[in-house]
Amino acid sequence: MTPTLAPVLPAPAVASDVRLVTVDMDGTLLDDAHELPRALWPLLAELERRGVLFCPASGRQYANLAARFGDAGARLLYIAENGSYVVRDGVEVSSDTLDRGVVHEIVAEVRALTASGADVGVVVCGKRSAYVERTDDRFRAEADRYYALLAVVDDLLAVDDEVLKVAVFDFGSAARTTAPALARFAEAHQVVVSGEHWVDVMNPGTHKGAAVRRVQEAFGITPAQTMAFGDYLNDLEMLDAAELSFAMANAHPDVVARARYVAPANAENGVVRTVAALLGIELDGVDPV
Repeated sequence: MTPTLAPVLPAPAVASDVRLVTVDMDGTLLDDAHELPRALWPLLAELERRGVLFCPASGRQYANLAARFGDAGARLLYIAENGSYVVRDGVEVSSDTLDRGVVHEIVAEVRALTASGADVGVVVCGKRSAYVERTDDRFRAEADRYYALLAVVDDLLAVDDEVLKVAVFDFGSAARTTAPALARFAEAHQVVVSGEHWVDVMNPGTHKGAAVRRVQEAFGITPAQTMAFGDYLNDLEMLDAAELSFAMANAHPDVVARARYVAPANAENGVVRTVAALLGIELDGVDPV
């Protein structure tokens, strides 16, 4: 069975000239327990043998992504921090850092939101580490999930690092509480609801799609040679950069509307099954789509 059809084009039976596969992590490649599928490892080996770049593209920190993939991911291309940091083989390909004054304004706004009673916490995401000043176990459990390098500081305004992104975790609804509070920054910056509980603030024009296009330019890859998978609003521009764009079956409705095709849900190993099917790769124990 071919991937479920989103209403734009019939899903292809095969894709013979794919050179780049770019995938979101949470809600897309990871299952509902936030684990990588076991069948990913032989798929990565075969993609490397064929010269196809595999690129995790996430709001997660680069150190977090590299740790998740371990030795098997040493040669992968990573789009981290929602497109503001691109790394391959441990070497920076591109980055887009925030002005220090803007970082201070965002932190001050989140502090005011907290003072008003909102249950939120802020992460300042630098190149060397991520930084927090909220230290309770509930918040740290959420932050630790996405940031392998996370330093506790007394004052986020004193952080001395190149800042890629400011992320805010909202224990309620990020779309209803935090995003409106940060709306004024959207006039000159990218304010993205990247999950049910996360809002990210980055430079204007910084998103996964811009990062994918930089990768395409650097490696001579076209949108027609690019396959992309996503599930949430911070994946929209990434899907626009690929002609083989897939929303997961569990995706936000706006993502389904934007993608050309729909893949099986993350809980059904949708990414691995779809890539294997379209590229004609047989994997033991993996049901075709």
